[in-house]
Amino acid sequence: MFSHHREREQPIFSTRAHVFQIDPATKRNWIPASKHAVSVSFFFDSNRNVYRIISVGGTKAIINCIVTPSMTFTKTSQKFGQWADSRANTVYGLGFATEQQLQQFSEKFKEVKDAARLAREKSQDKELANTALSIAAPQDLSDDLQSPPVMCVNGPEDKLYRSQSADITLSSEKERIKKMLSEGSICELNLETEFFTLQDSNSKLVAALHEANANVAQWKKQLVAYQEETERLREQVADLEAHGGHGPSDLLKDELTQSLEELEALLKAKDEEIHILQSKKTDYHEIERDRDQAIHRLREVEMRNSELERRIQNTEQNLSISLEDRDRIDTELQRAIEILDIKIFDLNDLRQSLVKLMDK
Repeated sequence: MFSHHREREQPIFSTRAHVFQIDPATKRNWIPASKHAVSVSFFFDSNRNVYRIISVGGTKAIINCIVTPSMTFTKTSQKFGQWADSRANTVYGLGFATEQQLQQFSEKFKEVKDAARLAREKSQDKELANTALSIAAPQDLSDDLQSPPVMCVNGPEDKLYRSQSADITLSSEKERIKKMLSEGSICELNLETEFFTLQDSNSKLVAALHEANANVAQWKKQLVAYQEETERLREQVADLEAHGGHGPSDLLKDELTQSLEELEALLKAKDEEIHILQSKKTDYHEIERDRDQAIHRLREVEMRNSELERRIQNTEQNLSISLEDRDRIDTELQRAIEILDIKIFDLNDLRQSLVKLMDK
């Protein structure tokens, strides 16, 4: 079904990004859907007036999403964006290498969504039928692979066995190092995802902190005004108590005392809010520390990948040298066999000559 649809669809836009899917258990963490950056493309089916987002990782389709007018692509950081697919009951996330790539994909997503809305408005009946279709399940796209033919060479059997053993050893070492590099890439991808999440949380905390600082400044001004009013009222109460009957009535004293108590309760509430904001500042510093640790770990993984790449290059050079040595030894062995054949032929002639001499 997937390949049949692809034959009817035309590509309209393509980019490269790291693909993630939301964890179905927690609905909060991201799970990498590809080991490295893959192509993410928009396709248009002119027969059904349907737009789809398709991405293939390895031999399987990791994104097969029909774009609907209700979808929204949200940029959660400078290089990361996401959208929800209700048909597949999941959320897709894309991590781009540059901000420009993210902006281009966001604009294309909006353009395709508007086109899908217009197509739905023009053909309501056809669109209603399309909404009942389920997304095609990813299928294997691997082609049949054939093993290379086995090469046979002339020469002693023990030489052939030694060459095959050397090839197997070098190939296994190369595969092992490639596997290590692949694992390092996955770890780096996980750290990049964690870094994107920390950046998003950091931006939200910074905005909340700025707002809290503005509120604290305003509340401090109000606190000063309330303190001044409290002092003034206390002075009036002291004057009333000092003058006794010469001042206002007892009713006015009660009103002033009540106002003073209300102001003190308000001051206490504002103090509690200030303590809460200060605790939020502590959480922000912890997030900053976690982000710095993630950056440090990401740099360590990059250094490890560089070391693994260097080791692979050295292994490939050693493999090339070993193959050259094997070819040289095979050439010398073939030359020795040819010389030996000539010597055997000469000895045979000499034997026949000696037999003739003995017969005479």
